[in-house]
Amino acid sequence: MTVQQGSENSSRRGRRSSTMGGMPLNDMPWWRWRSNVRSALHMLSDPVFHHECWLAGREGYGDVTDAVYRLVEDTWLDNWSAEKYIGTIFRDAGEAALVDVAVLRVLRIMHQVGADAPVSAYLEHQGWQEAVRAAREAHVLLAGNDGEDPDTPPRSLDVLRILTRSA
Repeated sequence: MTVQQGSENSSRRGRRSSTMGGMPLNDMPWWRWRSNVRSALHMLSDPVFHHECWLAGREGYGDVTDAVYRLVEDTWLDNWSAEKYIGTIFRDAGEAALVDVAVLRVLRIMHQVGADAPVSAYLEHQGWQEAVRAAREAHVLLAGNDGEDPDTPPRSLDVLRILTRSA
């Protein structure tokens, strides 16, 4: 599949906005889905965030289940490979492969502890650190490819909603 960016026939003509929190809006055709996947990977990959937001019950950031839902809701990455979205959500096979690994590791834990489990059940799971590492690898690559610093704290869900509705 070949995706042409910025062609004269683009349905995005006239909607040129330079960035979404630093990420080029017109860079990937399905950038809103990419934004949701990136947000989920960012939250799943940050142990400090897990303690300061999820374990502390801080408002505005959801929980592990919310992050997993954002990871797979539009993309169906729980049913098929990220490779399907190369050129639309993911830039290349490297991004897709890392996302697939992260999704599989996180979903395995979710299925074992249950979607309604407390945050602590995820964080205490024997495979959690492996899932965090996989999410971190994917997050770092995607953030870097989008020109963003992967070490900034995750944005709240309200900020994500504002950014993805702004274009």
